[in-house]
Amino acid sequence: MNSLFEIDHDHSVLPPITLPRDAAAITNAIVPLGRRLIEAGLIREDQLETALAHQAAEEERLRAIALRENSSNEPATRRTFKRLGEVVSELGLVDESNLLPLLGEQLGVEGVRLREGLIDPAAVRLVPREVAERFHVLPLMQVRGELTVAMADPQDLTAIDALSRLAGCKIRPVFTLASGIDRLLPRCYEEDFAVDSVTADMDVEQLELESDAIDLDLPDSQMLAEGSPVINLVNYAIIQAVRQGASDIHIEAGQKSTSVRFRIDGLLREIMKPRKDMHAAIVSRIKVMAKLDIAEHRQPQDGRLHVRINRRDVDLRVSTLPTVLGEKVVMRVLDRQNVTFDLNRLGLPPDSLTCVRRMLARPHGLVLVTGPTGSGKTTTLYSAMELIKGIERNVITVEDPVEYQIELINQVHVQKESGVTFAQALRSILRQDPDVIMVGEIRDRETAETAIQAALTGHLVLSTLHTNDSASAITRLMDMGVERFKIAASLVGVVAQRLMRNLCPGCKETYYPSSKLLEQFHYQGDVRHGFARSRGCTECFESGYRGRSGIYELFECTQPIRTLINNGADLEQLRAAQQGPTLLSEGLRLAEANVTSLEEVGRVALVD
Repeated sequence: MNSLFEIDHDHSVLPPITLPRDAAAITNAIVPLGRRLIEAGLIREDQLETALAHQAAEEERLRAIALRENSSNEPATRRTFKRLGEVVSELGLVDESNLLPLLGEQLGVEGVRLREGLIDPAAVRLVPREVAERFHVLPLMQVRGELTVAMADPQDLTAIDALSRLAGCKIRPVFTLASGIDRLLPRCYEEDFAVDSVTADMDVEQLELESDAIDLDLPDSQMLAEGSPVINLVNYAIIQAVRQGASDIHIEAGQKSTSVRFRIDGLLREIMKPRKDMHAAIVSRIKVMAKLDIAEHRQPQDGRLHVRINRRDVDLRVSTLPTVLGEKVVMRVLDRQNVTFDLNRLGLPPDSLTCVRRMLARPHGLVLVTGPTGSGKTTTLYSAMELIKGIERNVITVEDPVEYQIELINQVHVQKESGVTFAQALRSILRQDPDVIMVGEIRDRETAETAIQAALTGHLVLSTLHTNDSASAITRLMDMGVERFKIAASLVGVVAQRLMRNLCPGCKETYYPSSKLLEQFHYQGDVRHGFARSRGCTECFESGYRGRSGIYELFECTQPIRTLINNGADLEQLRAAQQGPTLLSEGLRLAEANVTSLEEVGRVALVD
């Protein structure tokens, strides 16, 4: 099949599987669907009688057709009687959005309303069309080695077993109406479905470049990039990344195909796999949009582009990197509409928020925000600057790069190719009569020394460090060669932070963890209330999580702390002197509130 996606038939064979049925599902199955629809207030008694009469008439019509075909020796057409759920939907008595959850609950699986945007072409190619038609199924997505399949009969163990052997993975059946499968199955197996499925929702959302692409004399890969399939794929990737709240788009070449992945809630998720021979055209298209050199394939390049989606302005920071299999592209999505720079909305507990405001109210000194890459440090710094800025203050930043532009703040972009480093820019800023200085990151001794000197000479300096917790910021500065007395004299406080994934509201459930798991967290609270975890569903792409919340650990540099620093206290002594919540205690607080899971707390908040 000549499509944008290749088929890999090399699948291992797994043993047959069985479909789990819990007690609730069995109980639900005992109650007739008609009675459940009435009890749920979705239909009346007279409407149920109409639906049942329509169902009986349809069955009689199909029996007559079958008898006629048998008597005339014509090839028998495979026909199935319609279930009551199909009938009430076709008659318009119950909307699918209300009907599917009820039917899914009765069958013990998730009920899903089919649409093209929900179907991954990579999953479709795992099941041949004739098999999908025979079992009345439609593959939706494959996540962590499990293939989610929409089925008109999710209790068909023969179909599930056959699909498992064919796809070489575990099958997760979900229920949908047969009419939905009939409507979409032929479309999913057309040659251009790979392209059109990813652009199915683009009819109302147009992506515009800030300015027209430069018309150049381009090689074949660029000529291909001007074709609409490639443009549609790149546009779709950007539009979907904005829709799904992705922070980054990764496009990388593989042995057999190109992988397009989104970083959502801190973890990468594969979105589609275009053909390998389209990789160069996709990269070229992005280079044209970002005004990079499309003829340069051996050197990394950095660029930026501005797009407008339905009058929504979005910036993308583009980075290319040559690899053995082809150039890798990463686009950082900077969507100001999706970001709010407000300290009150960061999720800081009241006492911690008061402490941060107290730090920022100081006329001079050094305030540090620490955490790994992607922990939200930039958002915290920008929120702090929104609070501090004003017509009576000169606020200047030095960043690499400038991610968001803020009114009343002078932002300087580090340009290494021109010899402008953090330390050099910072020295120039000090001659600009600043009140507040924000340094994007303290990476070396020179920058650290200059920032602390600025803090000691009447300026409020904000910056970031990469450390595991708040107390480690002090030892990190010492490791860089900064003298203890300078740290003690200049440091106002440290905010350590992490971003923790929230459990998906659609599939989270209460459970009671083992004592062994709780011991890992030294948990002393009441376990009778239970904790929450998620099963995974189509709404959260089987991940079990949707959205993130911040957790914060504060280290305010009081006089006793300054004395400890001057007296040579080690990391453990500094941690012991710290007051207030820790990253772990804040993570457990969110787990107790069923906002996140204990597993997520362990992944994010446990500090060595």
